[in-house]
Order: sequence, then structure tokens, then C-alpha cells
Amino acid sequence: MHIIKVILFALFLINPWLAFAQQSNYQDILKQLHLPAGFTISIFSDNVPNARSLALGRKGVVFVGTGSEGTVYAVEDSDDDGIADKRHIIATNLNMPNGVAYKDGALYVAELNRIIRFDHIDQNLSNPPKPAVVYDKFPSDQHHGWKYLRFGPDNKLYTAVGAPCNICNPEKPIYASLVRLNPDGSDFEIIARGIRNTVGFDWQPGTNSLFFSDNGRDYLGDDLPPDELNKWTVAGEHFGYPYCHGGDLPDPDFTADKKCQQFTAPAWKFKAHMAALGLRFYRGNQFPADFKSQLFVAQHGSWNRSEPQGYRVALVKFKQDHPISEQAFVSGWLTNDGKVLGRPVDILEMPDGSLMISDDKLGVIYKVEYKGKHE
Repeated sequence: MHIIKVILFALFLINPWLAFAQQSNYQDILKQLHLPAGFTISIFSDNVPNARSLALGRKGVVFVGTGSEGTVYAVEDSDDDGIADKRHIIATNLNMPNGVAYKDGALYVAELNRIIRFDHIDQNLSNPPKPAVVYDKFPSDQHHGWKYLRFGPDNKLYTAVGAPCNICNPEKPIYASLVRLNPDGSDFEIIARGIRNTVGFDWQPGTNSLFFSDNGRDYLGDDLPPDELNKWTVAGEHFGYPYCHGGDLPDPDFTADKKCQQFTAPAWKFKAHMAALGLRFYRGNQFPADFKSQLFVAQHGSWNRSEPQGYRVALVKFKQDHPISEQAFVSGWLTNDGKVLGRPVDILEMPDGSLMISDDKLGVIYKVEYKGKHE
């Protein structure tokens, strides 16, 4: 018994030290990050392992999906000091619950093979109900299987099913597709094909045009093919995979009789292997006016490029509904000597106009604010 007491007392002493050491490490990383003048970045929430997709609930609650972690979290800043002070575990042991979406008091979660729903979640963060199954007919392939999930302007749920491979021509039409369905799981519809793997999309303010990221295939070299930002317009569109990449690059394994002109070309091309994931048009008023309706894109970073690139949040500038430029907004997670400090995954705008950015490498959520002068 005496030994147990000694161990417990030692843990009591060590835990605050570990927390302090971890916080110090975060501060060291934050010092490496670069943002435009007037912007600041801080840690909003830590201890959210494998934090990936984000969704906003009532009163500023942020829901957090994960991948292999299998857990869904909710974090909140209950004392309004700018830092989350409560963390709730909504569910555990799920099947890659990457996608999260919130509507009318319910939390929707996209697992690998299904969408589930937690009703009345606002009143039950500490004691979540058992989920109801919304739709359970997705494939179970892990390759490009995790799903992004959002409600569109039409109040339908949108998600995607990636290709079950690096490069192949899947027989079942559900693969490499963008889909939508009603919140109760009815009226399931494939609205676009030829999409290798999208883990991020948003609707442009004013036009409601749907823009989505798509990650290009591997093993065509360091600089091919480009990752894509695509604009979906009509049901039935085909965006080229596996026959054509970047709008004008025929695939060497799937040329056949297909021509790139048959398919919808990207609205914008990112550099190869940047791994563009979550994206968000800025609708708030906190940032300077020239950020309004512009697109933030989390570029998760390359995994097999000889010289890594990405590991940043990019800003894609638009003129009307056309992207015209791309620049770094938050960078520094990739150091000059090639060390990776973090990997941004998704972006969420808060009611006050600040941005949340998830990082699945560190298991944290950053908060970006503008504290400069408005002209």
C-alpha cells in the first residue's frame, strides 16, 4: 500500500510538469508559424488526438472527427477566455469517423461505411445518446475511405466516396464519386464522378457554387499530377479520374480512347502532392475586407515526395467565381531542414470571425485571429 501511495504521489507531481512541458512545446511550434501582419495564432484546444474534420454546434461548441483514432470529440470555451476548457467524448470505437456535420440540434458523423446521427446533442455532451443510423450502404474499403461531411444550401448532406486504390477504374459507380442525400438517408444520389479523393468542400458565398479539393494520383514523379480545386455545376459531371489528371494530363495506365476534353477541368491547380484537404470560404467580418469570400485551404502535406511540400494553410483569391491566385496564409509547419512540426487538416469559421484549424499530427486545434488595424 505504501508503494502505491508513493507512485500516486509521484504521478501527481509529474502530471503538471508534463502538461507544462507539452504547453512549452506548443509555444515553440507556434513561434515557427508565419501569418500575414496583424494575424495571431494560438492553441484553442489540445488533447484531441488525430483531430481532423470540424463542425460548429450551438454556443461555439466545436465537434471534432478523427480517423484511425475512432473517436468523436466536442470541445468548448465555457468561460469565454479564448481557450477551450472542456472536452467531451461523444463516441469511441467508431470506424474512421472523419466527417462531422451539425444541424438542428443533431450531430451527424460519417464513418467509413455509414452515416450516423446523435440527436439532441447540445443537451447531452456529457452523456451522449446512442446514435441512429442514417445511411449504411457505403463501401468498407479503407483506401481513400474516410469521408468529409457537410450540409449544403439545399439542406442535403454531401459526402464523397474515394477510389479504393492509387490508380484504378472501379467497376462500381459509387467509387470516386460525390454524393448527396436527405438528412433521413433518403433520396441518395451520385452527383459527380471521376473524383479520386476529396476530403474538403464548401459553397461559394453569393453563387452557392460547390468547390472541392481532389488529391492527384501517386507515382508519376515529384511534380505530377497537380492536386485540384474543382467546381461542381451539374449532376453527372465527370472530373477525369482515372483517365485524365489536372485537366490535360492523360494517365499512362488508362489512356484508352478517352480524351481530356471529355472531362471537367480543374478550376485551380495546386502543386503536386500538397494534399489539399479541408477548405472554407471566409464569410466573417473580423478579418480585413479583402479576405471576404476568399478561400482558405488546408494543405496537409506530401508523404512520398523527395522534397516535401505543403504543410500549410493556403489562401486562394477569387474574382467572381474564378480562382486567380494562391498564396501561403499560415506556413512554418514544414521547417527549412524538412522537419514536419504539424499537419493542418480542416478549417472552421467561428461566429466571431476567427478561424479554427485542426492538426492531426499534434492532436490540437489552432485559433487564428486578426488583431491588426482595419483600413
